[in-house]
Amino acid sequence: MTRARLHFAFLNIGHFLDHLFMLVFASVAALTLSHEWGMSYGELIPYAMPGFIAFGVFALPAGWLADKWSRRGMMAVFFIGAGLCSILTALAATPFQMGVALFAMGVFAAIYHPVGIPLVIEGRENTGMPIAINGVYGNLGVASAALITGYLIDNAGWREAFVWPGLISIGLGLAYLWLISTTPLPAKALEKETDGPSYRGVPLMRIFAIIFLTTALGGIVFQSTTFALPKIFDERLGALALSATLVGWYVFWVFALAALSQLVVGYLLDRHSARNIFIGVAALQATFLAIMPGLTGWAALAVAVAFMLAVFGQIPINDVLIGRLASSKWRSRVFACRYIVTFSALAASIPMIAWVHENWGFDRLFGLLAGVAGLILMAVLMLPKAMPARAQAAAAE
Repeated sequence: MTRARLHFAFLNIGHFLDHLFMLVFASVAALTLSHEWGMSYGELIPYAMPGFIAFGVFALPAGWLADKWSRRGMMAVFFIGAGLCSILTALAATPFQMGVALFAMGVFAAIYHPVGIPLVIEGRENTGMPIAINGVYGNLGVASAALITGYLIDNAGWREAFVWPGLISIGLGLAYLWLISTTPLPAKALEKETDGPSYRGVPLMRIFAIIFLTTALGGIVFQSTTFALPKIFDERLGALALSATLVGWYVFWVFALAALSQLVVGYLLDRHSARNIFIGVAALQATFLAIMPGLTGWAALAVAVAFMLAVFGQIPINDVLIGRLASSKWRSRVFACRYIVTFSALAASIPMIAWVHENWGFDRLFGLLAGVAGLILMAVLMLPKAMPARAQAAAAE
């Protein structure tokens, strides 16, 4: 394996860990902590909110530091810092301590997206597939959070679900420090930075406004579905899910299958209009979320796979559009703004899930999310039809 591929592998594993760290608590709260601490699911999940707020807010200083200091250095800080905070979370004995520890984890987890994604596309011409592959790893982290946590709950206890990922992340951080200390920057990264492609005749502010609006709305849908899915399956799969491990397996396979949609979308983005692809993905989201209310058993499982395919399929579209528009010299800060919007929406989704579930149940939540997906579709229809399929197409003009 070349050092460039090894570096790409570290970035992909980092994305896996980033999403795993942020969702371990969701499964812990749903499957065991409510019983151990004598609190309802709705009472527990707001303690995750500080971590998700930090996940969004601290993306901007992380992106600024990466642009001004070192993107590779910030990645090492991510691996080691997030690992240490995960171990710290395992020591929590009260809900308040849990909230503080999750906040600290969110601060370090915020580093990945504004730093890792620009590193993924650094020096590349076609960015759709690299972003899609990296996105698959992130989604497998989402999927594995429920699987690994469920297994460790059944066999070792919920605290181990935080300890083991933390130890692995610290080890990877030390290995990454060795890699970057012995590897020179790639030639393209040392060249004079140039501005990103200009979209002749296309109002850039209009495109950015749509990107950030759909990012916020997509963040609500993504967070609500990924965070709540362990509890949804616990309630709706009945005899299909008789233990925490089984719930974890179902969540894992739903997310793993859904992650494949990113590879399809990434392939299409390098060859076809991003607008047309976005329209199809948004329409599928709205359709399958609207079908979900009232379903149980195998039907609920099948439709969950369908709407998660569409939810995950949206993720690389926004990143590819930003990568084509943003100059390399300030790309980390633009991605930081994108993820502040995303993760602010994620944080706002946490109390919404608790409130809707406590008062009406998950059927009302799916109805609301179908409406949000409909708004995404309306926004995407306002994108310019003349948008090029690839960055080079615009540059050639």
